[in-house]
Amino acid sequence: MSDTGPVKSEDTPFEGGPMDGRVLPVLLGITGHPPKTYRIPVPDPAGGPPTVLVYRRVPRAAGRAGLSRRWKYEYAPEGVPARRLNWPWSKPDATPPGKRDDADG
Repeated sequence: MSDTGPVKSEDTPFEGGPMDGRVLPVLLGITGHPPKTYRIPVPDPAGGPPTVLVYRRVPRAAGRAGLSRRWKYEYAPEGVPARRLNWPWSKPDATPPGKRDDADG
């Protein structure tokens, strides 16, 4: 197996939740971006199942020319929302979320 070179990471700040204000080195993917969600398992002192803290990736303040190439993580207390596959041939929902349907009266 050939050597792939050094693994790239970026010091990424965390906002909100128990990790507020901390900066951790986060591994970058092949696109040069950190993962969209970052899960941190916290062991239970009583020996129960671990609590998982979930953070979502959001852009930091825009840099030069309005481009944002750096990221930060914001605490997501509700966890990660369920994703629906978005195939090109899928029909969109009849009623967008949060909108009232005309059939409701």
